[in-house]
Amino acid sequence: MPGSERSSADATDWSWVTPEPPARECAVLRHVLEAQAAAHPDRVYAAFEDGTAWTYGQALEEARQAAAALAGLGVEQGDVVLALLPNGKDFLRTWFGVNFLGAALAAPNTAMRGSLLQHLVTLSRARLAVVDAAFVERYAALDRGAVETVLVAGDAGEAALAGARHLRLADMLDAAEASACPDVTVEPWETQFILFTSGTTGPSKGAIVTYVQMHDMIMATFGGRLGADDNYLLNMPLFHVSGTRAAMGMMMLGGRITLLSQFRTDSFWDTARKHGATACVLLGAAATFLENQPARDDDADNPIRLAAMVPLVRDAAGWARRFGVDVTSAYGMSELSIPILSPINPANTESCGRLRPGYEARIVDDCDVPVPDGAIGELILRAERPWTISPGYWQMPEATAAAWCNGWFHTGDSFRRTPEGDYYFVDRKKDAIRRRGENVSSFEVEREILAHPQVSEAAAIGVPSPHGEDDIMAVVVPAPGAALAPAELLAFLQPRMAHFMLPRYFRFVDTLPKTPSLRVRKDLLRAEAIAPDSWDREAAGIVIRRDR
Repeated sequence: MPGSERSSADATDWSWVTPEPPARECAVLRHVLEAQAAAHPDRVYAAFEDGTAWTYGQALEEARQAAAALAGLGVEQGDVVLALLPNGKDFLRTWFGVNFLGAALAAPNTAMRGSLLQHLVTLSRARLAVVDAAFVERYAALDRGAVETVLVAGDAGEAALAGARHLRLADMLDAAEASACPDVTVEPWETQFILFTSGTTGPSKGAIVTYVQMHDMIMATFGGRLGADDNYLLNMPLFHVSGTRAAMGMMMLGGRITLLSQFRTDSFWDTARKHGATACVLLGAAATFLENQPARDDDADNPIRLAAMVPLVRDAAGWARRFGVDVTSAYGMSELSIPILSPINPANTESCGRLRPGYEARIVDDCDVPVPDGAIGELILRAERPWTISPGYWQMPEATAAAWCNGWFHTGDSFRRTPEGDYYFVDRKKDAIRRRGENVSSFEVEREILAHPQVSEAAAIGVPSPHGEDDIMAVVVPAPGAALAPAELLAFLQPRMAHFMLPRYFRFVDTLPKTPSLRVRKDLLRAEAIAPDSWDREAAGIVIRRDR
């Protein structure tokens, strides 16, 4: 059928893709950790920034102790627990304890505040929340909805919770006995997380993530590529799917994580050397930030051997040679289990990759009718194994029905596919730009702008045009120390893209507004529209000739 594809296996072992769910000991955190601790109790699972570490045996003890403490406060199988915590031991022990009870963890990003955070707290319907002391005042200003008890992680901020039942997490853990952890069997199709979407185009939704989904995501990206000898440099937030996938994935493989508070460009490679890290993920502009650092003689003298890079930098092969690191890429989201995957060191750096076994895909028009190869449409998916894709959005039946339509999950992303099976991300459907009868991909405009050596970040948006439809604005963050003029950047772009893709407006800023998961808040940029500091090429008298 045109516009439709069912994947077939390649040289990789995809034998784990079956119609049946994986075994508990392969997928469910409680049963995975119990098995690893029994087999390798003294092997290090997690190393922390303070120089301490947990072995698998210690991680199991922490999980059981946290589960006993939470059970004493009434948390039961099927419940949701809210966690507003930064990366660190308290996040891990809370997450593990919640899952040991067969409950689900709902973790908002820690930069949320005000009405945005209120939305997530209300949406969770959690009766218990674990809040870091650094966020207590922010949390205390909210209507806590169904939350009956607040556990404060840390030694300050409790006074702000006057009038609410609040306890210190440390006190509850000290009073709990790991041996009192309830004996609960958790099934692979149960909910492990409520992962909140980034909310770039509307209110955040809580994607229901099952253990099967997390298992399949890990196996698709880690299976055959990483193993028990690997040490994953985890600097993504644990409230983000890339963070939880790394922590859970290395546990499944019997490997190790080095848990950091955040990504730091200037110390990234030194940190990798210090900890002996062998793998990492680089999302958004992280790889470009590293690429723009001054070259050093020891760039390739580092232990990392594999980096997942989304999206790939333009010269991925050059990046890999410079740093001595293999790179791979993929397409996914919180609701999915990595349906599209690139090979290691892909020659085609503009493609996301090809459909992996276990998935069917179509590219369709607005009526769900498949479009021919090469045409642009929305990517829709379904999986052969139940629970591989999120079953829906927590407490949002209308959003669930909209995403799951006609038996397919609708990604909201525009794609095109070649006859050979290569998939190309074009844009978020809501970010697409329509200019004088032409559809323009903001992603492709940004890709060309980022090719300029003096550009660090870029976002392309549509702004109202006096001629109807949109004009294109490029919001650009120059590289440190760069003295880049708008006309110079425009001249750089002219031979690189079609005339109708060239931005009319340029605006240079110090930073782009982002979610903590590093997605650009284009809704905020569009709300500002044509700001006073914008440069207009038409006002400057620059005429763009139509391509022939």
